[in-house]
Amino acid sequence: MADLIRRVIRVYDLIPLLLILLLARIIVGLVFFRSGLTKIDGFALKDATFFLFATEYKVPLLPPALAAYMATTAELTMPPLLWLGLGTRFAATALLAMTLVIQTFVYPDAYMTHGLWAIALLVLMKFGAGPLSADYVISQAAPAATPVETAAP
Repeated sequence: MADLIRRVIRVYDLIPLLLILLLARIIVGLVFFRSGLTKIDGFALKDATFFLFATEYKVPLLPPALAAYMATTAELTMPPLLWLGLGTRFAATALLAMTLVIQTFVYPDAYMTHGLWAIALLVLMKFGAGPLSADYVISQAAPAATPVETAAP
């Protein structure tokens, strides 16, 4: 029985991390981007967006109009960064911060949904975008860092 369990675990070990990271980037990016699209009409925020931020999405410390612009900007700019794998850890951090605000102040009962988003974003923050990304291409093109030599006194 133990041998069978070890074989099954070896099969699971074959799941490539690059697939997990790519799916996390695509799916979480889609969630936020689609939300951002519902808030705009062309290049302007909808009146309904301002209404929602004033009445339902009451974020403390921020005027509703500023919160509407900030949230919509994040929802429309961070997902393309995730999809390209460009500045992935930064984009994931920004979206995790937004998720925490939504969870804490807007929809505290939606912890299961927000928890799933947080897991995907934390994976991206820990591992980065993976080899199918602009971050990876840039890191391969950058010269290797050399240690700074210290002069003997």
